[in-house]
Order: sequence, then structure tokens, then C-alpha cells
Amino acid sequence: FVNLESPLTDRGEPANKDFVFRGPPAGAQGLLGAGIDVVTMANNHVLDYGLTGLRDTWAHLAAARVLQTGSGENEAAARSAVVLERNGLRIAFLGYVNTPPDSVSGFVVEDTKATADRPGVAWLSPQAIAEDVAKAKGQADLVVVAFQAGVEYTETPIALQVESAHAAIDAGASVVFGHHPHVLQGIETYKGGVIIYSLGNLVFDFDFVDYLYPGLPNALTGMLRVELSKDGVVGCEFVPMIVSEADGRPRPVTGAEAVPVLDRMRRLSDGSCGLN
Repeated sequence: FVNLESPLTDRGEPANKDFVFRGPPAGAQGLLGAGIDVVTMANNHVLDYGLTGLRDTWAHLAAARVLQTGSGENEAAARSAVVLERNGLRIAFLGYVNTPPDSVSGFVVEDTKATADRPGVAWLSPQAIAEDVAKAKGQADLVVVAFQAGVEYTETPIALQVESAHAAIDAGASVVFGHHPHVLQGIETYKGGVIIYSLGNLVFDFDFVDYLYPGLPNALTGMLRVELSKDGVVGCEFVPMIVSEADGRPRPVTGAEAVPVLDRMRRLSDGSCGLN
């Protein structure tokens, strides 16, 4: 389950934004080949090429048999869970976004949220998460929630992240996966659930902004492996990784290479997922 922060399209017109992303339609098959089953599209870039790009992405993902959550033809669809069955477990996935306007262009991300009669993304609030998780629990054994929120390049989650994550677990979710800060934030166990406030970058090209931060902290990343049963989380492991400056790809690291990643996560986390 990953955050797909780019439309997959060769059509549409670019939005007037600080950064505009687009990936090739073949990227959907790349996701499938990487073993990805579900993506969240609730982020501040999936409408970078408008509704054309959004609908193209849906079509390419569907053709590759990759499920998506967090976007839809209307608010009800965007806030609906997608359910995947594995090993006798039915797992529901939900995705949301709540990020501020762009600092230079002033592009308002909230304007991309789905409404009753407009396609778009699911907008994050603790109330929306609580409502949707409770509904998803009626469809599945377990619920996993992803959301894009927080302040870029900071290691401490803001109140919206904490309140939303806790609301998800309180409503019955087992795992909360955060993204947007571009750097790792900590792991917290809360009422039997696991929250990672930011899993950092996955496949990511660095630019001049990234190099403003000494040590390139957004190259430090990882994968969260969670073991689930019908009773919820029964185990978890944080797998340290580093994103290559050469090609933007992540790779697992061990030994001395893993030290800066693990040191950061131990400092920011509560000791769960093997980080003690």
C-alpha cells in the first residue's frame, strides 16, 4: 500500500502550481510489477493534469488490477473504502489529504476535494475519518487508513495528524500510514493500533529544495511491515531504506548504512515495531 503522488497520463493541461507531476501510463504496470496492490490517491498532486489526468489514472490502474482509494467521481466515492482479501482476511483501505495552499503560486489544494457533484480527493478531518472507518468496519475485518498531512521537512507531527490518527484508531482502524512531510516521523502504538506519522519518500527525485537540508534527511526512509489477524495488529517491523540520489529509487540498508535511519526512528518513536 503506497501513496501514488502523480497522475499517470500523457494528456491534460498542467495546473498552475509550484510543482507539477506527471508519470507515464505504463507506470501502472510498474506498480503491479513492484508487488503493490493498493494505492492512495488522496494527495496534492493527483489533479496536477486536471480531471483528464485523474480519470486516465483510474483507467490505467484498473487495467493493471491495482486498486485505488482516496479519490472518486464524487465525495461519497472518494471516501469509500476499497476492500482487498488476503489469506482469509478482508482488509479495507481509506485515503485522505489535508495540506495548505502552495507557498508561491497560492494553489489551493482544498479546491481539489470531491463534492456531491464534482470528482476529486477525500478531504481529511478527524470527523470524516471516524465516520468512514466505522462504515468500513462493517465491510471488512480490518481497516488501514492513509493520509497526507503535516509540515514538509519537519520531524514532529502537527495536531491535525495526531487527532486524525487517533480518531481512526478510536473508530476501529488497525493501521494508520502518514505521508507528505518527505521525511520520516515516528511510530506510535495507540490502543492496539500502529501509527506511522510519515513514512518519508519512496521513489523520489531530489531537487534544490532537498539539498537545503544538511545530510539530506529525506533520503532516509523505510517500509513498514505489519502482521495482521482478525484480532488486529499482531506484529510490526520497520525496514530501513535509503533513496538513491542517482536514480531516486529506494533500497534496503543494513549495518552502518542503516544507523542514521534507525537512530532517527528510535529518537522519534515509542519503541514499537522493533525500535527499542
